[in-house]
This record gives sequence, C-alpha cells and structure tokens, in this order.
Amino acid sequence: ASYAETPPTMAQTDKKFFENLTGAGKAIAVLTSGGDAQGMNAAVRAVVRMGIYVGAKVYFVHEGYQGMVDGGDNIKEATWESVSSMLQMGGTVIGSARCKDFRTREGRLKAAHNLVQRGITNLCVIGGDGSLTGANLFREEWSGLLAELVQQGLIDEEASQKYSALHIVGMVGSIDNDFCGTDMTIGTDSALHRIIEVVDAIMTTAQSHQRTFVLEVMGRHCGYLALVSALACGADWVLIPEMPPEDGWEEKMCQKLSATRSRGSRLNIIIVAEGAIDRHGKAITSSIVKDVSTECLKGESKNLECFITGTAMLFCVCSQASRMGVEAVLALLETTANTAACVVSLCGNQSVRLPLMECVQMTQEVQKAMDGKRFEEAVRLRGRCVSYALFVTCGVANYFLSFDCSFLYNTSNFNVAVLNVGAPAAGMNAAVRSAVRVGISEGHKMFAVSDGFEGFYKGQIKEIKWADVGGWTGQGGSLLGTKRTLPAKHIDKIAEQMRKYNINALLMIGGFEAFLGIMELLAARGTYEELCVPMVMVPATVSNNVPGSDLSIGADTALNAITDTCDRIKQSASGTKRRVFIIETMGGYCGYLASVGGLAAGADAAYIFEEPFDIRDLQSNVEHLTEKMKTGIQRGLVLRNENSNENYTTDFIYQLYSEEGRGVFDCRKNVLGHMQQGGAPSPFDRNFGTKIAAKAMQWITKKLNESYRKGRVFANTEDSACLLGMRRRAMVFQPVVQLKDETDFVHRIPKEQWWLKLRPLMKILAKYKTSYDISDSGQLEHVVLRRPKESEAMAAI
Repeated sequence: ASYAETPPTMAQTDKKFFENLTGAGKAIAVLTSGGDAQGMNAAVRAVVRMGIYVGAKVYFVHEGYQGMVDGGDNIKEATWESVSSMLQMGGTVIGSARCKDFRTREGRLKAAHNLVQRGITNLCVIGGDGSLTGANLFREEWSGLLAELVQQGLIDEEASQKYSALHIVGMVGSIDNDFCGTDMTIGTDSALHRIIEVVDAIMTTAQSHQRTFVLEVMGRHCGYLALVSALACGADWVLIPEMPPEDGWEEKMCQKLSATRSRGSRLNIIIVAEGAIDRHGKAITSSIVKDVSTECLKGESKNLECFITGTAMLFCVCSQASRMGVEAVLALLETTANTAACVVSLCGNQSVRLPLMECVQMTQEVQKAMDGKRFEEAVRLRGRCVSYALFVTCGVANYFLSFDCSFLYNTSNFNVAVLNVGAPAAGMNAAVRSAVRVGISEGHKMFAVSDGFEGFYKGQIKEIKWADVGGWTGQGGSLLGTKRTLPAKHIDKIAEQMRKYNINALLMIGGFEAFLGIMELLAARGTYEELCVPMVMVPATVSNNVPGSDLSIGADTALNAITDTCDRIKQSASGTKRRVFIIETMGGYCGYLASVGGLAAGADAAYIFEEPFDIRDLQSNVEHLTEKMKTGIQRGLVLRNENSNENYTTDFIYQLYSEEGRGVFDCRKNVLGHMQQGGAPSPFDRNFGTKIAAKAMQWITKKLNESYRKGRVFANTEDSACLLGMRRRAMVFQPVVQLKDETDFVHRIPKEQWWLKLRPLMKILAKYKTSYDISDSGQLEHVVLRRPKESEAMAAI
C-alpha cells in the first residue's frame, strides 16, 4: 500500500524517533484471552496497524490460546483494512476462549509448532493475570519445546535456531481493574460508564416510589468498580472485598439509611461488589443487603445485577488501548533474547513497561492477603500496585461524603468560599460537592458564591450546608452558576464582600478565566489586605487549555461526546456511497479535543492551531482519502478545531473536499457546538472532580493553620496562591506566578502541551508516513520501586 506524505509543515527535530526500529522480517501475533473487555478491539487495531507500519507481518490468533493450539485458519495474517470499523466495538472481534489444552505441555507443544510454521516469535497477549502467566510460562519453555519438536521431526535444526527466542508483551484486559501495575486496565472505564448509566436511570424511579436500590457490580476479588462507582454516583453505602465491614454493619447501615430518609431524601443507593464479604469471610450478597434494608426501612427495596457489556468508551479506546497497542509493538521491536516478558501499562498519562511476573506476583500477594483475612495488608498492596490507595482514601471520604459528619469535628472558625468561574464544565458540581463536604468535615464554614466573580462583587454569597449539595455529583453544568467576568474591574467590591463575610480562603473551580482571575486577585494583594488569604484554583474546562495541568475537569465528558457523535455519524454512512465527514470541535485555540478525539474516533486528519497547515496539506489529505476510498473503505473522518485557522474555515475545508473528491466520495459537515459542554459528567470527571477538590480543601486547611497569627489569617507569599493540576503521574500544587512563563496569554493556551506527542499516533493509525517521538516511550520499571512507604499507605487508609 502507498502512503500519503506527511504535510511539509511537520518539521523534523533532533528528538529520538522510532525510524531506526524496523520490524522487517519479524512476525507478530496478537491474541485476546480470558474474559472480554471493552477496548480490546482498539488494542488489536493498534497492534496490527503499528506492526504493519514498521514492516512486520502481523497475525490474528482467533479464539485465544485455543486457536493457537488448534492452528489452521485460527491463525491468519492481518491486513490494514481487516481492522477497520472495529475501534469502538465492544468485546473482541477475534474471539476469546479459556483453553484447558494450553495448560498442558502437550498443548503448548502444538502451539509452538503452529507459531514456528509461520515464523512467529513475537506474541502480544491481551488478557488477565491468568492469560499473562500462561504466556510467560510458554516463553520460559520455548527452547525446550523447540528441542522436542526437532526430536519429533516436526521442525529442522535450522528452524530451531532461527526462531530460538520467543518475545512476550502483555496488555491487561480486565474490567475489574484487579491487576497490579497499572492505574486502570483496558475495559474498566467503559464498565464504570455502564454502571453509572444504570444508577442514573434508576434514580428517578427510586425517588418516585421512595425505594432503595441495591446494585451488585462485578469485582470478585477487587472492589474498584464498586468503590469508584459509589463515589461517582453519591451512593449511601458500598461493600467491597478488600475492606469488609465490622461486625454489626447491618445496624450501622440501617442507621445511615434512616438518617438519610429523615432529612427528606426519597431514595437510597447501595452498591455491592460481587465478592463482598464480612470480617469472617462470609459472603455479603445483594439479596442479603436487600433484605436488611427492607426490614430497616419497612419499605420496598430492589436489587439489581449489573453485567458489564457494550461499546468501548473514550478512555478505554484512546488513552489506553490505542496508545498501549502502539507501545506494545515498540516494546517487541526493542526486545532481545535476554529481555524479560513485560506488561505495557499507563501511570497517570505516561506509558510504562513493567516486568510481567512482578505484576502477577504482586496481584497474587493481594489475593493471599485477602484469603488470610489480612485486609489492611491487601489494601496496602493494592495501593502499591496502582493508585488504589488514592481511591481508598476517596472511599473513606465517600463514607463521610454520604454522612453528615459536621458534628464530629470542632469548628475551626475559618470561612472558605467556593465559586465556579468561566464556562460550565461537566464535573464542576462533583468538585463543589466534594469541597463543601470535605471542608465541613475539616471544621470550616463553607460559603457558596453564585455566578462567579460577578456574583462575588454583587454579594451573591451564602452559607452552604452539608445537605445542600446532595445529589450534585451526577448533575451537568454548574449549579452554582458561572460567568466569564474577571475580578480586576470590581476588586474593591470583592474585597468589601470578603471583609463582610470574613472569607479566610478561596477555592476557584474553572478554566482560563479562573487562572486569570486568581492572578488578578494576587496582584491586588498589595492594595487590599482582605485578599491576603490562601487561594487555590482547580482546572475545569472542556478545552483543557489551563497551564499547569495535563487534564481538566470536563474534558473527558466532552471527548466522550465527540467520540460518540463521530461514531454515530460514521454509522449513518453504513451501506451508502463513500462519504467523508468534516467535524468542527470546540476548544478555542487549543487543539486537545480535536486531536485526542480524532485518535479515539479513528480520524484521518485533525486540523489544529498548534500545528500550522496550508493548502498543500489539505490537498495531501484529500489525495490520501481518495486513495483510501479506492481500497474499499467507505467512510472518512476529519476533525477541525474551531480556531485552527482564520482562513481555512470548516466551510472552506468542506467545499475543498467536496470539489476535489468529486466522483470518489461526497462530504458532509457537522458543527458539534455546545453538545460537547453539556450532559451528565463521565465517571472519570466525577471522580477526578471529587479527588482534586478534596485535595484542594486539605491544602487550604494546611495553609490556614500555617498563616493564622494573632487572631487573623494573613497569607501573601507566592505559594499561598496555587493551581492544583495533574502533571504526568501526580497532582501538584504550583504557584500561579510561576506559571506565567509557561502561558501563551494571547491564545489562552500553555506553551507546551503533552498531548501533541499523541498526534503522530493518529497519523500512523490513519496510514500516513510520519515521525513518532519515542523519547518518552515506556521504559522498563519495577513494581517494587513504585511502592509508597508503608507509613504513607497507612496514612492514606
């Protein structure tokens, strides 16, 4: 196949590129094993296309290890076109099966013979810990299996020498997120979406009839889905296997449910992991919980089982599967005969490679601890393996986020105000709820400011209580109200309101306007002492254009809306003539939505401001799509950021493609508009908003205690006005004054943006020739080196 050339504006740099890694002469086999998980198809697609791109032969192994043992038509060479239209499909199109034969040496001998016959010595396995353990055993036995094949006369000595080493790279596909070494396994985010959809759907019925719903979710040995979904939907109670409740939990749960009803609530939601147990190892089923709640409330309780299936969501498709599939191929290209089998993983937004057996052994240690009823140790091990300690912290917080715990704490005499600034973003309400309830739990009096800085100077400020934010987690938009007004012109009135209400700290949740606003407040400290208080900003904007943070609240929801819409639009062309869709996304001058949405949706091109393009690039893309359509592919997708170029507008590109593609394909255009901004927040945004706001409130408490002197709060240092953002693998507080040099204020974007390194992946997977910087490619790490100190893990618990 021929490839369109990379647009000439894509300049080469002196960074480390992968051109010196060639797959010529190599054969890679990809298989899915064990239970299916949403996102597996995206991983398979990425492995196939990246493998073909570097010159390797790539094979499908259908039906998992069973297909490898049986051979024949179960092992087929893949083509570029054979993975088209599978990106968002759920399950695994190449099939998966549990294989007893592969557990025997005789079965593995047959599998080795089938691979050697096709010259395959590189194996990419997508599955759980059992599947990956089997792959590692296969690798360890490989030389012995080849020797046995030579003895039996099935292969000759030359073949034995030529294919003497088997290289293994694994990707974890498991919706339970029960594998140590990765923040989130393939399929987990999609599973969370399904659970939240169910909870959101039953809430109206529960409220109408004053019912309690008990939802059982998957997670036989891991409570991740139950814990995080409970946090995301504001459940009243959650039961997970790693943290069994104390004896008498039934009475405590009943007290909680009754207290909730006495405050006027008409519904209760209880989430139970399928592996939930008590301290004595006895199973706690949803039926048991239903009976307890029915007896307690003397009313009706329903129990539901949530089986996870469906299409893959954005995180499973893009942030994980596609990136991990490409990384797996790079890892195979770099392996030597002495390289240990590894697992490709994501930590934060970074790719990492971990020794496969270290991850498996750590996962097994967790189960041994649980079997031995050493539950605290199990939680510590989860925290060492993934960011589980953080979720456990939030799980404990979820207990307090459900209970009104204000009576448990001494009053701090500090008043903290929270406000939303800028355009609304899904997840803002979850952040406000978390901030209010954690603040009250810290002993503060919390104040809500309506309509941002405009409401601030107008005095639209009132105390907000625990119950006032009930049910906010799943609400889209901004229930506080938010506007783009900046404070500079009204700074005197804002200072007056702070004095009137004795505001001792500020939490701002918003986008670039919030960033500008906190800088303006900081600059006015010399004039108004009322502004010498701790201030922190939490980024919340669909554009993801705030400096100092790789991710913003609301961006994930917007990307899911884009991906879902693109998928529906592409489906509209099924069975019709060849068609190219031109889609305009939001983002201002920031191309994050267009780029990452394009990668997730399988776009052929994405035009953004950060990567200038001209008429030659547009012509090259049209020619590329024309050639693509001639191979039998019927649909093309092009995304354009709204401010990517003032002359090459969406209309212009639509007309250009329509004219140049005449006779080969026709065009349609769509401007997605504010549908990217609305809707219920995704599970990721709900949890991200909850976590980051809770961390911000803890920082405020610390700063208030540090700056309280002689009966007043006085904070005027640089580090008393910070932005809390996600940087690579950690949440970091950064003084806003230090972020000035990192910011392009004219275009309202950071000067350096991490996601630009993902754009070549989109080009590669769309069959363009380009250069891919692998400077940040995953390096082999060790699980033990990533463990926190035991004291830190215990503190988190």
